[in-house]
Amino acid sequence: MKTLFKALKMILGIIASLIGMIVLIAFLFINFSSEFGAKPKGADLERIQTSKHFKDGKFYNLSETKVEGDINYMKTLGEYFTKGNKVPNWSIPVKKITPETIANTEDSITKITWFGHSALLLEMDGKKIFLDPMLGSVPAPHPLLGSSRFNDTLPLAIEDIPALDAVIFSHDHYDHLDYGTIKKIKDRVTHFYTPLGLGAHLKSWGVAPEKITELDWWETISFEGIQLVATPSRHFSGRGLTDRSSTQWSSWVIKGKNSNIYFSGDSGYDTHFKEIGATYGPFDLAIMECGQYDAQWPLIHMMPEETAQATVDVQGKLLLPIHWGAFKLALHDWDDPIKRVTKAASEKNVHLATPIIGEAIVIHQNTPHTNWWTKHSEE
Repeated sequence: MKTLFKALKMILGIIASLIGMIVLIAFLFINFSSEFGAKPKGADLERIQTSKHFKDGKFYNLSETKVEGDINYMKTLGEYFTKGNKVPNWSIPVKKITPETIANTEDSITKITWFGHSALLLEMDGKKIFLDPMLGSVPAPHPLLGSSRFNDTLPLAIEDIPALDAVIFSHDHYDHLDYGTIKKIKDRVTHFYTPLGLGAHLKSWGVAPEKITELDWWETISFEGIQLVATPSRHFSGRGLTDRSSTQWSSWVIKGKNSNIYFSGDSGYDTHFKEIGATYGPFDLAIMECGQYDAQWPLIHMMPEETAQATVDVQGKLLLPIHWGAFKLALHDWDDPIKRVTKAASEKNVHLATPIIGEAIVIHQNTPHTNWWTKHSEE
C-alpha cells in the first residue's frame, strides 16, 4: 500500500510539474514574445486618454456592445472541430500577379486586388495602399494556435510586393495585424495609418515613429491628395490576455480624385453605417466584412444579410464582401458567407463583386462576378 501511495504521489508530482512548466512557458511567451506587440505609453497614451471614446482604460463602441455574447464554450469548441464544412477540401483558386502588373497601373485608374480575408491592395491616383496586410499563414501568435489558410499560395509573395505608399490598419487582431508581414514590408512602406494606440505595436516591431499617424474616429488627414478618414466600427481589439480594447478599431473612408472607397474593417451592424454614408457617401465601392459570424456573438460581426443592408446604409454602389475565404474563425461553413450575401445582395438590388483572390476590380471598368467557390465541386 505504501508503495502504491508513493507511486501515486510521484505521478501527481510529475503532473503538477508539467502543468507548472506549461504555465511558465505560456507566461514567458505572452510577456516576452514580439508577436503580442506593445501597449501605448507616454505621449501616445496621454493622447488616447483625451479621446471621448476612451474611458476607464479602454475604448468603447458608440452603442453598448457585449463582446463575448452568450457563448457556450464547451458546445462551441465541439462544433468548431466537428460540425459543418468549415474548410474547403481543396486549395481555393488564386490568380497570380507580378510586381510589373502593379507598377504598370495607370494613375487615373482605381484598382483593388483582394489577397484573401481582409487584406487588399488599393491602387488609387498613382498610389499603392495596402489595407490590413495580413499575409501570414496562420492568424495567431504561434502556428500551433490557429488554422492555416484555405489557399496554398498568395497572389504575390510578400518578398515581391513593391514599395507601398501607405498601409492602413483597421484594428490589431491577429487576422488583420500580422507581426511577420510587418517585419518583411516595413522598410518598403512610406507611411502607416492606424486607429489610436495601434502604433505602439508597430513601433515595437521597428517601424519609425515618424512613419506612423494615428487617428481617432472622425479625424481626417490628406495623404498625397487622397483624403483618409478614420470612421467608427462596432468591434473590439486586443492581442493578449490583459489588453482588450486598449487600442481603437476603425473603419476607413478613402477618397481620391476619381473614386470614393469605404473599408468597414471588422464591425457588427449599427447606426454608424448610415451616418458614414450621409457624411461621406455615396461610395463607388464598399468593402464590407462578411464572415466569422455567429448567433452567439451578433454585435461584433455582421450576418451576411446585415452586410448587404450596411452597403445600402453607406450608399455603396458596389459591394466587395471580405473577411471570409481564408481562415476558419467561426462555426459556419467556409462558403456560407458568400452564398448568403449573394442572395441578400440580389434581394436588395446591391451590385456585388466576387473576385478570385488576386483578381482585380477596376472601378467603373471591371467587376468580377463568378461563383468560383462552386467550381471545384462542379468539375
